[in-house]
Amino acid sequence: MVHSALDAFARLDTNEAFDVLRDDEKADAEYQLIMRQMLTCMMEDPKMISESLDIMQAARSLERIGDHAMNIGEYVIYLVMGKDIRHISIKDAERDVVP
Repeated sequence: MVHSALDAFARLDTNEAFDVLRDDEKADAEYQLIMRQMLTCMMEDPKMISESLDIMQAARSLERIGDHAMNIGEYVIYLVMGKDIRHISIKDAERDVVP
């Protein structure tokens, strides 16, 4: 996602920027899945709490990196199209921004 966001910025490519925004939804879903799995693991085996917390911290950090990549994508769209899409859904943004 970071590579795609930076590439979209370098080429001022709004299509790739929208791809980054879509990828963020996938990354968020993966993060939620990892959180559920780690909570289940900790409940089933209390000896795994420390390891599970480490994995949860790493997953949270990766999810935040994805959020920053999404922010870059939103800024690319603003830079090219002049539309602020930060607080609307991706579908609404595509409908409003893409000609």
